[in-house]
Amino acid sequence: MADFHVDLPDRRIRARRIGPAADGGRPTLVFLHEGLGCIEMWRDFPARLCAHARFPGFVYDRTGYGQSSPWPADPGVRYMEIEADEVLPRLLAAAGIDDCILVGHSDGGTIALNYAANGPPPLRGLVTIAAHAVNEPACVSSIVKAREAFASGALRRRLARYHGENVDGAFHLWNDAWLAPGFEPMDADGRLPRIEVPVQAIQGEDDEYGSELQVGIIAGKVAGYCETRLIPDCGHSPHLQQPDRVIAEITRFIAPLVL
Repeated sequence: MADFHVDLPDRRIRARRIGPAADGGRPTLVFLHEGLGCIEMWRDFPARLCAHARFPGFVYDRTGYGQSSPWPADPGVRYMEIEADEVLPRLLAAAGIDDCILVGHSDGGTIALNYAANGPPPLRGLVTIAAHAVNEPACVSSIVKAREAFASGALRRRLARYHGENVDGAFHLWNDAWLAPGFEPMDADGRLPRIEVPVQAIQGEDDEYGSELQVGIIAGKVAGYCETRLIPDCGHSPHLQQPDRVIAEITRFIAPLVL
C-alpha cells in the first residue's frame, strides 16, 4: 500500500490504494476523511473493511490536509461543496476510478452527500459515518472546545504529527467555517432530495458533534433508498470505537450494490 500523489492542474493530492484494482464488477471504496483527518487517522479501518468486504479501496488526504498540497485559493465556508463539486470529480478521473462507493466520516460524509446530489455516473452508493446535514448547537459547542484545545497547544501538537506544515491551515479552515455565523454544512433541502443512489447513514448514539437528528434528516430527505444505523457505546467515530459492528453493517449494505 505505497502512497503516491495524483497531480491535478492546481494541486497535488496524496493517495493510497488498498488491494488490487477493481475488476469483476466490484467498485472501489473511496474513503473521505473527517474535518481534521488524513489517511493515517483512519487507522486500519479502510484496510479491514476492504479485506472483509473484498472490495478495492482508495484513501486520500483532501486538499490542505496530511501530505496533500494547500488550497490554491481560500475556499472559505464552502470548502465541502467545492470539494464535492470540483475537486473530487477531477481526482476520481485522474486516478482512473470510474466505478465507486463513497465512505465518508464526519465532514467527509457531508462531502459524499454533496457529491451524490450531482448524480455522478461512477457512483453506486454511499455510506456516511457521523455526517452533518445541519449544524446543531452540540456541534458548535464541541468545535469551540477544539478551538480552545488548539490555542493551548495540545491539539496543535497532536495534529502536527499528521499534517505537518498544513496543520494551521487545516485546523482553521474547518474551525473558522463551522463557527461562522449562520454556517450550515450543506444545503440539505436543495441537495438531499437529488440523491437517488442507496445511502447508509451511521451514527454513534453518544456523538458529541450531533444527535440522531442528522441521520433522520438524511433518511427523510434523500430520494432513493436509505437505511440508518445508530451504534451504541460510541461517539463521533463509530468506525474506530465499534469497528467490528461498523464493518459488518457496511459489508452487508454494499454487497447488493455489486452487479
